[in-house]
Amino acid sequence: MKTIFEKSVQGKYQDIIPKCTLPEVTFPQELTRSAALELLEISETEMSRHYNQLAQRAYGVSDGMYPLGSCTMKYNPAVNEEVAALKGLTDIHPQQPASTVQGWLRILKIGEDYLKEVTGMDAVTFQPAAGAHGEYAGIRLIREYHMKNGDDKRTKVIVPDSAHGTNPATAAMCGYEVVSVPSDSEGGVDVEELSKVLGNDVAALMLTNPNTLGISDKNILEITEMVHEAGGLCYYDGANLNAILGIARPGDMGFDVMHMNLHKTFSTPHGGGGPGSGAVACKNILKGFLPGIKIEEDEEGMTMGLYEETMGPIGLYYGNVAVAARAIAYMLTLGKEGMVAVAKNAVLNANYMKTLLEKDYHIPYNEGCMHEFVISAEDLKKETGITAMDIAKSMIDNGVHPPTVYFPLIVHEALMFEPTETETKESLDRVSQILLDIRKEAYTDPQKLHEAPRKGQIRRPDEVGAARNPILVFEDGKDL
Repeated sequence: MKTIFEKSVQGKYQDIIPKCTLPEVTFPQELTRSAALELLEISETEMSRHYNQLAQRAYGVSDGMYPLGSCTMKYNPAVNEEVAALKGLTDIHPQQPASTVQGWLRILKIGEDYLKEVTGMDAVTFQPAAGAHGEYAGIRLIREYHMKNGDDKRTKVIVPDSAHGTNPATAAMCGYEVVSVPSDSEGGVDVEELSKVLGNDVAALMLTNPNTLGISDKNILEITEMVHEAGGLCYYDGANLNAILGIARPGDMGFDVMHMNLHKTFSTPHGGGGPGSGAVACKNILKGFLPGIKIEEDEEGMTMGLYEETMGPIGLYYGNVAVAARAIAYMLTLGKEGMVAVAKNAVLNANYMKTLLEKDYHIPYNEGCMHEFVISAEDLKKETGITAMDIAKSMIDNGVHPPTVYFPLIVHEALMFEPTETETKESLDRVSQILLDIRKEAYTDPQKLHEAPRKGQIRRPDEVGAARNPILVFEDGKDL
């Protein structure tokens, strides 16, 4: 398919922008272009067709199951899109005085109160723009806390090997040395190994729960107590919050701070790098360091200010207001019972799909899972040469988006499935049968799987070559 720039034809135009009625202004020659600006020249009809063709080539949750592990690519109610588009939200200016944005401040306060209840924390900020940004804010809170207490010898952050990959990167970005702790035979943190690295130089533990194996650590209360006894704080990666929503709270587990991916758990279409919101919740000991605005209510209405010892802004004003609005609308719609249903269905769907596959695929940690599970194609690779990548590409030929592959790193030839709470039993049955058929085909026609996808928009690319030698310009020299 050609790009829209390649479809440009000299002399084509669209009468979309009305002619300017203001006086023409001329500029000195040294400030003007030496060559004409290269603008797209295309008819409205051709432009409309181009973007419709692009949409037809894309795959989303409206087309079918999208089981990316740890990403929660689920169906989100369209009504929340309408809420986020209300002019009373989209037309406000970030620097308007509080008296003119009372409605928006009250909405944010409702969102804060809901999220405090959901997480068991004491304060919330919407300012972080994404999950990793929320991690950064959380670890910065911990750093501010230790610095205030004169505890500058705490230079290490412990990260289990089953954590999200952004966790060690976040700790390093905040200036800490990252210490890895292995998993035990059941997929949780190896408590004995954890005890060996705890000391007065540890600032925090960053724990993903449920972890990337889809397992909720049964020793979590013991783990947080151990860290606190060593003088460290506990950070909870809440990207997988939809697995415990309304049932268990990180604050009750002993965690001091956490982030939530509103764009995963709370109803924003997710993928392609955004949009996102990594709201952060924390206990009172960290509350004063929070970034963003502090919303309170007095006899005159809603007010906004800064936290007493704020670390300073790390994002724009209120944060991503559209994502926050969708999340708050979603929570108000669900209520307590609905949130509990989200978690129960997420866990039910993952365990159901895992049960359908476990007789034919090797599942390294198979004691029951939460919202996602990981299978390994290592045995299949040894017997047939078919890899996790071959399976993923073959799913495309069957009209299904593949799962996360080769993660977590502690499972060889990993395929990580998260069915999400919005998939039906029929959908899970269909996708599971496709996976079972692919495994059979690995023994009867492995070459076909090596060549997959045959029916996709593109055939299998040279991914290593593309990453190492990307083509960033057209042959005619125009930038992509």
